[in-house]
Amino acid sequence: MTGLMTAPLIALGSRSFLRQANRLLAALGAREFEVLEPHLEPVTLPRGKVLFEPGDDVTTTYFPCRRTMVSLLIVTGDRREVEAATIGREGAVGGIVSQGHKPAFGRAVVQIGGEALAIPTSHLDAAKIGSPFFGDLFARYADALLAQMMQGVACNALHRADQRCARWLLASHDRAGDGVIHLTQESLAEMLGVQRTTVTGVTAELQSRGLIRTHRGRVEIVDRPGLERAACECYRAVENHFARVLPEVTV
Repeated sequence: MTGLMTAPLIALGSRSFLRQANRLLAALGAREFEVLEPHLEPVTLPRGKVLFEPGDDVTTTYFPCRRTMVSLLIVTGDRREVEAATIGREGAVGGIVSQGHKPAFGRAVVQIGGEALAIPTSHLDAAKIGSPFFGDLFARYADALLAQMMQGVACNALHRADQRCARWLLASHDRAGDGVIHLTQESLAEMLGVQRTTVTGVTAELQSRGLIRTHRGRVEIVDRPGLERAACECYRAVENHFARVLPEVTV
């Protein structure tokens, strides 16, 4: 876990925080959590931190906590990036299904910095092998993550930039847990795979409709129901599937 900072123990040291700060972990029973607890390390992930690159062996799995968010990016040959999935406190990054050598297909980058719990992927593998409950939980999470990626492909191909932006802001709002998303317009443009000028125009339009309020380095959700109406169908489709597949892990 080179390059990461150990989070202050006063913030992350209690068992209750470890169990509740990430909702995938919170879905574990006390006995299952005790299997992982000795191997979980509280860390602080700074914004922009690359957790792994395409082709890297994924040796550490991260459970984002509280407002922390990580993007899985597809990197093209000319070094352009587009987001394939957003992962926050509802999930985990890296080594979810496969066992043994796990070469990463994309890049994982911290979009909103904060606290996380890290565990050697080998220990997570051992837990999945030793417990049908672990195997089932993480298999269902992988299904939900795949659904997000598949819906994202359709969304990027078929829907307008303003609809996609509204969808991304809603998903981020769910994971951030409050009405303020700490993100620059440059980062949002990268996530949507569009030019910065496009994002500037889209956010200005959403702001003029009273749905959001933009500040330097952050976006405030003002009218959540209105933003849902402005988003494409992809947001609700992914959230509904997540609720069906993982009802015990609510975003």
